[in-house]
Amino acid sequence: MAEYVVEFGRDGRPVEPDGRLDAAAFHRNHQPIWAVLARLLTGRSGDVMEAGSGTGQHIVQFASERPDLVWWPSDLNDSHLKSIAAWRKHAGLANIRDVQRIDLADPGWVAAFQAAGGPASLSAIFCANVIHIAPWSVAEGLFAGAGRLLSPDGLLVLYGPFKRDGKHTAVSNAVFDTSLREGNPQWGVRDIADVAALAARHGLALRETVEMPANNMILVFARGS
Repeated sequence: MAEYVVEFGRDGRPVEPDGRLDAAAFHRNHQPIWAVLARLLTGRSGDVMEAGSGTGQHIVQFASERPDLVWWPSDLNDSHLKSIAAWRKHAGLANIRDVQRIDLADPGWVAAFQAAGGPASLSAIFCANVIHIAPWSVAEGLFAGAGRLLSPDGLLVLYGPFKRDGKHTAVSNAVFDTSLREGNPQWGVRDIADVAALAARHGLALRETVEMPANNMILVFARGS
């Protein structure tokens, strides 16, 4: 089951004086996520962007694991942006760039990212727990941007709950999906086939599906042949 919906900072967990937020999900999932990312990033160099960095804890952890890569955090929510910047400062890692305010639903987000100093291409984009708690236009913008930004061998890595062949993989995911759609009809757990079809429109293909704890998955996309 997906691990957060409530905006970080309004979920009852403490907020540090410098604005750092703490996500309970981070403590549960960062190790299994990194086990997959570490394999996917082996032998890669260059820049990695996290689309929707939330509290900023994941990107700080991953940047500490791979100091040879340059990591670019991003988000749209003001409290998240403050938290990401605070975690970056707290960590003191030289390979994390300033957090970027990015609205993935904005067709101009890639140009704005690059105008703010972002690289011409990315080795990978990582996005966790975003496209099910956002309108489909956010997924569309994410894949459109990935199609433009990823290097020829670049990867787009998604983490979260997904349906397979129109069916939920767990009862808890079905219940969660219903609650999402009741709260906002534009939200909801996405079907892998729909995401793969969207990817194909931007020159990307689903290369790997990894089963993760708590009925989540990692989907790995790369440029099609």
